[in-house]
Amino acid sequence: MEKFFKLKENGTNVRTEIMAGLTTFFAMAYILFVNPDILSQSGMPWGAVFLATIIASIIGTLVMGLVANVPYAQAPGMGLNAFFVYTVCFGLGFTWQQTLSMVFICGLVNILITVTKVRKYIIKAIPLSLQNAIGGGIGLFVAYIGFLNVGFINFDAGVPAMATLNNPTLWVFCIGLVITIILMLLKVKGAMLIGIILTTLIGIPFGETSFGASVSFSQACKDLPTTFLAIFRPEGLPSLFTDMQKLPLVLITIFSFSITDTFDTIGTFIGTGRRSGIFSEEDEALMDARPGFKSRLDKALFADATATSIGALFGTSNTTTFVESAAGIGAGGRTGLTSVVVAVCFAASAFLAKLVSAVPSAATAPVLVLVGVLMASSFKDVDWSDLDEAVPAFFAGLFMALCYSISYGIALGFITYCIVKICRKKVREVHPILWVCTALFILNFILLAFL
Repeated sequence: MEKFFKLKENGTNVRTEIMAGLTTFFAMAYILFVNPDILSQSGMPWGAVFLATIIASIIGTLVMGLVANVPYAQAPGMGLNAFFVYTVCFGLGFTWQQTLSMVFICGLVNILITVTKVRKYIIKAIPLSLQNAIGGGIGLFVAYIGFLNVGFINFDAGVPAMATLNNPTLWVFCIGLVITIILMLLKVKGAMLIGIILTTLIGIPFGETSFGASVSFSQACKDLPTTFLAIFRPEGLPSLFTDMQKLPLVLITIFSFSITDTFDTIGTFIGTGRRSGIFSEEDEALMDARPGFKSRLDKALFADATATSIGALFGTSNTTTFVESAAGIGAGGRTGLTSVVVAVCFAASAFLAKLVSAVPSAATAPVLVLVGVLMASSFKDVDWSDLDEAVPAFFAGLFMALCYSISYGIALGFITYCIVKICRKKVREVHPILWVCTALFILNFILLAFL
C-alpha cells in the first residue's frame, strides 16, 4: 500500500487517508438521496437513479484514486442535475433518455479535450492572481454550501438574512461547529471526522439523527435496467438526430453541459490541488506537450473526463469531481487511498442506505464551513491594492458563492480580467486561450438567455 500510493512521499499515512476518505464521503453522501429526488422528477425510476449514482461514483472515484493517485471523489454534480431536469427536460421538452444521451456526448467531448490536453492548457493560461482568487472563492463556495444545507441563511421576502435560531437543525449545527472548531484548534487528529460523529450523536435527542426513507437494494436492482444503456435505445441517441429543426438546440445544450462540467473541475483542481501541494510538482509538467499522461494532473483530468460518459451509461447526469473533496483534503488526504476509501463507502451505502442517511446535514455542514475557512487563505496572495488584480479576483471569488457555481465565478473572473487588460492597453498580456474561453463563456450566457 505504501509503495502503490507513495504515502510517505506525500507526507501522509494509512490512518490519515482513511479518516480523510470517511470525511469526504459523509460530506458528500447527501448526493445519494438528492440526485434521485431531482432526476426522478423527469420520469426516471428513483431506485435506478439511486443505484446509477452509486455505480458512477464508485467507478469515477476508483479511477481517480487508483490511476491518478489523488484524493478526489466523483459523483453526479449538483446544479448539473437541476439543469438536466428543470431546463432541458421541463423547459426544452426533451425526454430523459434524450437528455442522458446529450450528457453521454458531453462526456465524449470532455474526453477529447482532455486527451488533446486542451483542459491542461486552460489551467496553464489562467494568471496566478486568478488562480489564487479561484482557490479562495471555492472556500467561500464550500462554506456557503454548508450554511445553506442547514438553512442558516434564508431568503424570506427575497432578502438574504441569517435565520432565527429557533429550530433543532440550527442548534445542532451551532453546537457541532463549536465542537469542530475546538478540536481543530487543539490539533486533534481526525478533528473533522470526530466532529461529524459527535454532532451526529448530539443530533439524536434533538430528533435530527434518524433513518431516512430509501428503497431496498433488490428494488433498486430491478429498476436499474430501465436506465442502463437507455441512451442506445430508439428513444435515446437515435431520436436526437431525427428532427433536424431541433439539432441546433441539441448542440447548444451539449455545449452548456460541457462548459459547466469542464470549468467546475478546473476550478476544483486549482482551488484545492495547488495550495495543498497535491499538484505542486506538476508546474513544470504543465509545459510538457508530449503525448500521453505523465503527471498526476494529466491522469486526474482524464479520470474526471471519463466519469460523465460512464454515469450516463448507467442512468445519471454529469458525474464530476466533487468540491466537497476539499473536506477530505482539509483532513489531511493527499493520495488516491483517500479516494479508494470513499469508493468503498459508496459501495457499502448500496446496502446501508438507511444508516448513511442517518448522518444529518447539521453534522456535515460545520466541516464544510471550516474547510471554507482554511481555503479562504488563498485570498492573501492576491494584491488587493492593485486594482488590475483586485477586480477580477473579487468577481471570481465572490460570485462562485453568490451564483452557487464554480464555473460562473470563473466566467466573471475571466470577463473582468479581459476588460481590465483592454482598458489598461495590455491586451498582449492575455493568453490566447483565455480570450477563447472568455468568448465561449459569453456565448454560453447569450445562448442560455434564449433557451
